[in-house]
Amino acid sequence: MGIEYSSTVPESIREVFDWHARPGALQRLLPPWQPVAMVSESMSLADGRAEVSLPGGLRWVAEHDPGAYDPPHRFVDRVARHGLASLPVGAALSWRHEHTFTEVDDDFTRITDRVDTPVPEALLRQMFLFRHRQCADDLAAHREARERGAVPSTFAITGASGLVGTALTAFLTTGGHRVVRLVRRRPRNADERQWNPDAPAADLLDGVDAVVHLAGASIAGRFTDRHRAAVRDSRIGPTRRLAEVAAATTGGPRAFVCASAIGVYGYDRGDDTLTEDSERGDGFLADVVADWEAATAPASEAGLRVVRVRTGIVQSPRGGTLRLMRPLFAAGLGGRLGSGTQWLSWIDIDDLVDVYHRALTDPALSGPVNAVAPTPVPAGEYAKTLAFVLHRPALLPVPEFGPRLLLGEQGARELATASQRVTPGVLEQAGHRFRRAGLEESLRHQLGHITVSP
Repeated sequence: MGIEYSSTVPESIREVFDWHARPGALQRLLPPWQPVAMVSESMSLADGRAEVSLPGGLRWVAEHDPGAYDPPHRFVDRVARHGLASLPVGAALSWRHEHTFTEVDDDFTRITDRVDTPVPEALLRQMFLFRHRQCADDLAAHREARERGAVPSTFAITGASGLVGTALTAFLTTGGHRVVRLVRRRPRNADERQWNPDAPAADLLDGVDAVVHLAGASIAGRFTDRHRAAVRDSRIGPTRRLAEVAAATTGGPRAFVCASAIGVYGYDRGDDTLTEDSERGDGFLADVVADWEAATAPASEAGLRVVRVRTGIVQSPRGGTLRLMRPLFAAGLGGRLGSGTQWLSWIDIDDLVDVYHRALTDPALSGPVNAVAPTPVPAGEYAKTLAFVLHRPALLPVPEFGPRLLLGEQGARELATASQRVTPGVLEQAGHRFRRAGLEESLRHQLGHITVSP
């Protein structure tokens, strides 16, 4: 039993093999809908070892077989005897995974995965559809960046352990870039530097080509005075101080990319189509985002290229609203929120990663950039689409008093029932390619319901 799955990607065999060999590949290939997380990554495809956490405190430990290592054509891993295989369940879940790369010609490579395991093919097919598509899309994004003149660089990232930061870090390192994680604790290796948001060190960004600033307290929560203060104070002051360090670093960053949010447009703009040129709106979040973006001024005044990424609702089962909604809809308990007429501007997490990648590597991109898919939908349509992908009904609407109980009046108004019809004007003018511009396609990819045309 097991599975054999192949696909062809428009990239050289060396580039495809190297992508798999670089740090971050395992993170990029883990299916986001499965309850697994990377514990440690293999340092070598020849004889390294990777560890993944499973539910119930179990660990999946995979060891690479040095005798089967044949770069750039093959590497093999198998579940380790001292890992899952050492447990009673491990005897029934033996696993040998052969990764083969065949040169079609100079510009195309065929990837083949062969897995020997008692696990039925039907249970593995979605995982390999995801893995092959993810690899092909990442390689295409890096190729497009090279065509725009991008070269291997060193990027510093705050918030690298968060939902977006984890995905972005893995994407960049598999593309041959070095990522320096700015962390608040003591650094554990040479790719980490300690960052004090209240007083960042003057040499924090030495040798860095560009900065991505993602850190900030979660906006989700009941809008108490304490929560509002945490949201505001974790963004404005730290952003200004980091921008000042970037501006003062001799030979330092050429670009400063800062997270932002479509909340700047206000919580209810009706059916107006909002672009980067639209006026800011009203509300607490609009005020915070406006001040947050203004805090990048020291970097722009010093001549750095500054990009402010105004992010919509990120689609990933690993975090955000989809992580909260998925179990309800999977149980058949989902439905529209409130009236369902409010506009929801969303973006697939991999498309968001691509936006940050472009912000880092495209010298023509600057200023505010709406990081949203080109197809915003009403909340009612979102609920129907999610239910359709999961093969469940969407018959139980959530009354508006529900979010008010959890988030308070202001939180419900500005988060749960906010209506913003935002479009990615700057990206569209730049000819940006979205991996998944349609909501159903995004949800299928992220939730393991990928369909393949005959």
